Amino acid sequence: MGGGVLARGLIAGVAVLALAVGAACSNGGGASSDGRVAVVASTSVWGSLAAQVGGDRVAATSLLQGQNVDAHDYEPKPADGRAVARARYVVVNGLGYDEWASKLLAANRSSDRTVLDVGELVGLREGDNPHRWYAPDDVRRVVERLASDLASIDAAHAAEYQQRRDALLTSGMREYFDLIAAIRRDHSGIAVGATESVASPLIEALGLRLASPASFLAAVAEGVDPTPQDKATMEAQIRGRQVRVLIVNRQNVTPDVQRLVEAAKAADVPTVDVTETPPADTSFQAWQVGQLQALAAALRAAR
Repeated sequence: MGGGVLARGLIAGVAVLALAVGAACSNGGGASSDGRVAVVASTSVWGSLAAQVGGDRVAATSLLQGQNVDAHDYEPKPADGRAVARARYVVVNGLGYDEWASKLLAANRSSDRTVLDVGELVGLREGDNPHRWYAPDDVRRVVERLASDLASIDAAHAAEYQQRRDALLTSGMREYFDLIAAIRRDHSGIAVGATESVASPLIEALGLRLASPASFLAAVAEGVDPTPQDKATMEAQIRGRQVRVLIVNRQNVTPDVQRLVEAAKAADVPTVDVTETPPADTSFQAWQVGQLQALAAALRAAR
């Protein structure tokens, strides 16, 4: 979704300072009341995986959950500041996606806390596509690092974290990885369109060819008006069926996007809905598998 602006940064900065005052005396040593490792993730995307790797050895909290809040515009609550202050392990996305979480960390420093910044882990910089949960290789790297970090934090139960990592990657996420491999095998090279850049890493991983102008995808993602030329290109690609499927971020449907959806319907080009974040109380893999199944069906129908 849209990137931050100066006004947002000033508001978030004031909010974080206020939260820091409330949380400064709340550091509980990184353990929950029952002795589990206190884990905080900025969003439920990474929080779901952390909870699965940690199992009953961690108390995992995701600060941003559901599909009704834009991570870029999120204003932390006092409870968020307290959760970060008490956390032994914090997972942030980085890459400018959840700056408010990094500010909470800066305002509540602890020498006894481990922080995983996903953007740093995968070697990217701010300005690169921040939606790394749509990059399967990055997801695998995050799962592996989660297990490694938790094993270091809670060495007495290191073998349990490693076992859950292996189980998650080989069985818990098997359908997710199998669908990715099947789509790449059966549909590699097919041209598709997208309404913004959220799923671009997945499209690349699937071997599909993203035909939409990068400048159009970026404009919609940043909440600015695409150029008339880009709008015309998108519409022409759909009318001419130069793209076989249109992938639509349902959490960011602008009037321009809605016109493309209507054009796709008129041209008999299947549309596939994706979202930036999973529904509440839905695991990472269940969310992704549902979207991948819908995409695979649309690609089969479009051939």
